Amino acid sequence: MALRVHQFPVLSDNYAFLVRDEATGRTAAVDTPDATAILGELERLGWGLDLILNTHWHPDHAGGNAEVKAATGCEIVGPPEVIRIAPLDRVVADGDVVELGETRFAVIGCGGHTLEHVTYHDAADRVAFVGDTLFALGCGRVVEGDAAQMWASLQRLTKAIPDDTALYCAHEYTAANARFALTVDDAPALRARADAVFAARERGEPTVPSLMGLEKATNPFLRAPALAPRIGKAGAPDHEAFGAVRAAKDVFKG
Repeated sequence: MALRVHQFPVLSDNYAFLVRDEATGRTAAVDTPDATAILGELERLGWGLDLILNTHWHPDHAGGNAEVKAATGCEIVGPPEVIRIAPLDRVVADGDVVELGETRFAVIGCGGHTLEHVTYHDAADRVAFVGDTLFALGCGRVVEGDAAQMWASLQRLTKAIPDDTALYCAHEYTAANARFALTVDDAPALRARADAVFAARERGEPTVPSLMGLEKATNPFLRAPALAPRIGKAGAPDHEAFGAVRAAKDVFKG
C-alpha cells in the first residue's frame, strides 16, 4: 500500500486523518476539525504537511484551515463552498484529480449534506474519504440539498467506489446509527453487524473505516428501496424511500 492513513479522534466525535504518500513523503490532512490536534500530531510524527483536502465547508471540517496553513505553508484544496469560512487555494469539483506525490485522488461530487460536498477516492490503494456524506451504517443529514440530490450522490459513490474500498467517514456515529438501523431493517446481516459494532465500542475501538461492500449490504440508507414496503413507501421512487428513512433518523432518539 503506497498511502499510509493515520487516523485519530478529535473534538467530541470527529476523526482527523493525516495521509502520507510513502513513495515521496508528501502528506495531506483530510479536513481540519481541530488545528491544534492536527499540528500536534504532525509534530509527534515528524511529518510536514503539503495539502489540506477539504470535503465541505462546515466548521468541524474546514475551521482549522487558516491556522494549519499558517503553521505549515500547505496548499488548501476543496470545493468552492469552503471559501464561506476559510481560505482556499485550489477549487475542485466532480471529475477533478488531486495528486499527492504518486497518489492520485479522484474527486467525486456528492452534494446533499452541503451542496458542493466532495469525496476523495484513491482507487489504487482502495481508500476513500467520504466526509459527512456516507457514514458507517448511516449518512449525513440533508442540510442544504434535498433527498433526491443526496440519494443521487450516494448512488454515485456506490457505483464509483468498489466494494473492497475502505471508507473513512468523519465521525464515530456507528453505534447510534446501528440502533436506528435495527428499527427499520431486520436483516440478519444487519443484526450481526450491529452486535459487532456495540462490542467494538464497549472495548473503546473505532468502527471507522468500514468497507463499501459492507455498507451496501447493511446500511439502511443505501438499502432504502428494499426497505420501502416496511417503511410504508411500497412503489415509491427510490429517492422518496430514502427520504423517508432519512426523515425517520432525523427524529430518532435511541
